[in-house]
Order: sequence, then structure tokens, then C-alpha cells
Amino acid sequence: MKVAFSPPRIDDLVLEAVSNALKSGWITTGPRTKLLEEKVTAYCGNKKSICFNSATAGMELILRLFGIGPGDEVIVPAYTYCATANVVVHCGAKVVFVDINEHDFNISVNEIRKAITPKTKAIIPVDFAGFPCDYDEINALVNEPEIQSMFSPANEMQQKLGRILVMADAAHSFGAMYKGKHTGVLCDVSVFSFHAVKNLTTAEGGAVAMNFPDTFDHEALYKDLNRMSLHGQSKDAMAKFSGKASWEYDVLEAGYKCNMTDIHAAIGLVEIERYDSENLAARKYIFDVYSAAFSEYSLFEIPVYETDLKTTSYHVYPLRIKGITEAQRNRIIELIFEKEVSVNVHFKPVPMMTAYRNLGYHAEDYPVALKNFRSEISLPVYYDLDNEKINLVIDAVLKSVEEVIGNLS
Repeated sequence: MKVAFSPPRIDDLVLEAVSNALKSGWITTGPRTKLLEEKVTAYCGNKKSICFNSATAGMELILRLFGIGPGDEVIVPAYTYCATANVVVHCGAKVVFVDINEHDFNISVNEIRKAITPKTKAIIPVDFAGFPCDYDEINALVNEPEIQSMFSPANEMQQKLGRILVMADAAHSFGAMYKGKHTGVLCDVSVFSFHAVKNLTTAEGGAVAMNFPDTFDHEALYKDLNRMSLHGQSKDAMAKFSGKASWEYDVLEAGYKCNMTDIHAAIGLVEIERYDSENLAARKYIFDVYSAAFSEYSLFEIPVYETDLKTTSYHVYPLRIKGITEAQRNRIIELIFEKEVSVNVHFKPVPMMTAYRNLGYHAEDYPVALKNFRSEISLPVYYDLDNEKINLVIDAVLKSVEEVIGNLS
């Protein structure tokens, strides 16, 4: 392909950092992982962070830490990647899908309100494409006396919180801003993805940014999550080899295995240092060029990515084409690929997936999500996308749309 969709930025700085990690003797969780956790906390301004091998693992461990399971309900937008819902299923709780806002693809606060029941234990807003959700409204909702009175805590953690947990699926939104604050401090806990295609990558990985009320001991929560991510061991590798006769450990619970390694953290440490000045700046430039080009035609719906209150992380550019059918959208994508330009779709609503249809969900129950999906095409956005490639993308889209529907005006 002349234009890839989202290749990672791998340069000499990254190669050197990984090489140094390999030579250091620490290739699993070690000092680099701990340093990356500190860097995430400093960048976001939250109270404590912990890195895992994926955002998915982080979301699931938070749900399990709060004892969410069978008989509980968790509210999730229908328009997201399946991981947001899968972690709820893993815990044995019920996924309660709700519809989204048409203009920004994010979860509708009005639909959240309608979906809350005495069984609701958590809400997982998703910062679609890196654009923050309406967190002030969501936080205010869960703190309304009438909503709080419905909440029925089942354990000490839930009792301490005293209301529905708000956990942001911030997989796309590291570096995004809401009312002058970074994502990571906008609700109880935010979970970032550092997967290969994300703005800040560690190849595979993610981070949980905790920002619970001050009644919580964040150091204790960190230790709990660290233990849960290492099979329930009372000591991690660094503690076991910290001195003489420190090998002995206990297993306090049947935990999981989802820690981040220092090899992965080494990549993240390079990326976080140049994140704002290089990565976000490059991605914003691409967004602005796309918007200038496609706004010349009334046929295109330009994505919302900057307002007076919010700024995206410029992760995904979700271009919509007004009035087209799903079949037309799919044909346009085929033609774009024939021109050697890679594009994508974010996302196929989760209720459309076979696994969730088999659980009794129907995409037609979420008409806004379905409408947005049928007309959306995600365009390439990445650091090394230069002007020549940007113009190839624009040209491929315009020509392909014209081949399918005719006049662009």
C-alpha cells in the first residue's frame, strides 16, 4: 500500500531504548515499568497509575477489585470496541448497552439516565476517537440523591464509594483535554491503551490512572492491583530479588497474569517524553488538513475534535458521508483500497457482533450508533504521514466517493 493505516513510530531512539532494556537484565516488570507509571501520573495529574499488558486487563481488574459480578449491571455505549463489553461479561455481570450522541459518537448522558437501575454498579464511558465524554454531566448524574439512593453496595469497596463507579475507557484519549484537564483525572478511574496503533505505544500495554475520592488509599489500591496482576503473589520480581533471603512469597488469591514488561515500558518512556511536542502536534496538523479539504463539500460530515471545552487526542479521524447506505460505504472503502490507501471503520457497534447477538442484543435498538456506523470511514493518522501521503488519502477518498455516488457537491 502507498499509505498504511496506522504504523507505529519506530526510530533509533526506540531501538536504543529497547536494546538498553534487554541489556539491563530487567526484561519483565522492573524499574522502567515503574518509571513509566510515574510519568503517566505526572502527565495526567491523577493520584496513582499502574501499567498492565493491555487496557482490557486494566478495565477487568478494576471491575473485579470493586467486586462487580453476577447480578450486577454495567452501562456501556453500543458504539465501542468489543473489549469494553467483554470485560463485563468476563466478570459475570450484565452489559447494558445504551445509544450515543450523533455529533461526537460518545455515550449519551440521557440514555445513561434511562438505563440506571438498582443493579447498576458501574458506567464505562468511551472517549471515542480520543474526544472526551461529558464527564461533568456523568459525574453529576451518579451523585444525584435519587440515583445514589438506588445504589445498593455489595462490599466494602462499593460501600466506600457510595455510588455507581465511573470508569473511563480512555483507550483512545491519552493527552486529550476537558475543561483544562487531561483525561486521567475526569472520573474515578481512566484506562489507557498503549497498543501498537495507539498514539502512545508500548507495542502492547495499557495503564490505569486512578483518581478516586480522597477516602481511598491509592497506594493500597496500587498494591492490590499489582498483586492481582501477578497471580496474587505477595511480592513482585523486584521485591523477591531486593536482598538476601527475600525469595519467599505467598499467594493471597487466585490472581491473573497481566503485568507490563520493561521491554514494553522502554518504548513508552521514549514516546511520553515527545508526546505533546511531536506526536500530538503532527496528528493535529493531519486533522486540520483533512478538515480543510473535506469541508469544501457539503456531502461530508467533519468530525468534532475541538470545542471551547474539549480537545481530542487526534487518535482517529472519523469522516462521515451524508445520506449513503452501508453498502455504498463499503464499496467506497473497496475503491479507496484499490488506490493503495488504507482506511478503516470505527466501530462496528458491539450489539451487531455474533457473540452479543447470541446473548439477545439487537443493533436496531441503538439507532444513532447504527446510523453513524453505516456512514463512517476512518482515515489514516500517524506521525510519519507526510503531506504527499495526506494528499494521496484525500484524493483517493474524493475520487472513490465520486465513483459511487456521483457529484460531490
